[in-house]
Amino acid sequence: MSVQSRAFGTTKSGKEVTEFILTNRNGTSCSFIDLGAAWVTMKVRDKNGVFADVVIGYDNPEAYEHNPTSCGECVGRNANRIGGAAFTLDGVRYQLEKNNNDNNLHSGPDKWVSHMFSGSLHEDEEGSSVTFTKHSADGEQGFPANVEFAVTYTLTEDDALKIHYHAETDGTTLINPTNHAYFNLAGDGSGNILGQLVQINADNFTPADEWSIPTGEIRPVEGTPFDFRTAKPVGRDIDADDEQLRYGKGYDHNLALNDPDTGIRLAAVAKDPVSGRCMKVYTDLPGLQFYTGNNLKNTCVGKNDADYLPRTGMCFETQYFPDAVNKPDWKAPVFRKGEAYDSVTVYAFGIDDM
Repeated sequence: MSVQSRAFGTTKSGKEVTEFILTNRNGTSCSFIDLGAAWVTMKVRDKNGVFADVVIGYDNPEAYEHNPTSCGECVGRNANRIGGAAFTLDGVRYQLEKNNNDNNLHSGPDKWVSHMFSGSLHEDEEGSSVTFTKHSADGEQGFPANVEFAVTYTLTEDDALKIHYHAETDGTTLINPTNHAYFNLAGDGSGNILGQLVQINADNFTPADEWSIPTGEIRPVEGTPFDFRTAKPVGRDIDADDEQLRYGKGYDHNLALNDPDTGIRLAAVAKDPVSGRCMKVYTDLPGLQFYTGNNLKNTCVGKNDADYLPRTGMCFETQYFPDAVNKPDWKAPVFRKGEAYDSVTVYAFGIDDM
């Protein structure tokens, strides 16, 4: 295993950004920056031993600060959408900024991807890691209470990337982070992901309105384009005549993962039939937002001059259900003084010759 750091450029305000690189004995490597604790690269082998970067992203801080589609972002305090950009906790109504029609998306325009974190490298028997920490002050992004947040990325010797989130608060607030990495198992900049295979262990999903706010219904996937219980190409049903797909311009929906109270378990599998690369997603969280990059746009040039167009990457965002704080029947990511948010998601890479 090896760990190293190097300069990644400077922010618009002149702050120096550092890239932290983890490499294991297989030659698999990944990197992250202290700007937004963003996931920048993930280089893994194909069935012929050829490495490719399977995470889309950028080569400079300016692009990450702009980053309208949240590439690689560690999203906090709250991932996904809050309807009406407002919620009530302990009888107090909190109004957030509206940045997605009348709703709040990924905590609003003051996204963590433009915040500087403190980063530190370390190694242990599990692998090599980088931990990013930040203090999120009471009122930041409109959320109440102070939060001490940490995210640790660990690259294991068996080519898994483990993400461990931990947060503590001094008052009642929402804590619901995720990582917004876009994956293309054929390689960054290689084209669309429609021929890649996806399987998701979810018997149900949460339908949404035209603004992508869940209606509160939990609907069976059976007989719908959202049935990924058996692996199928992403593109098979993505343009089906379905109201939900029209609303999202494709998949941008929360899947209600099976066995939500059993801890970490297999949530999803993605495979590229050409390269043989495979990724398995494990999590202890109840939901997974499957997003097929329908709104990707080339407002920033990608790594190695890649042009990121719609459906050239897909996200597997582990999370509490979107807008759960406004759905009385759903488990909400509400934490109080003395309670810690602690969660693990793993992206495990390998080869499947199919």
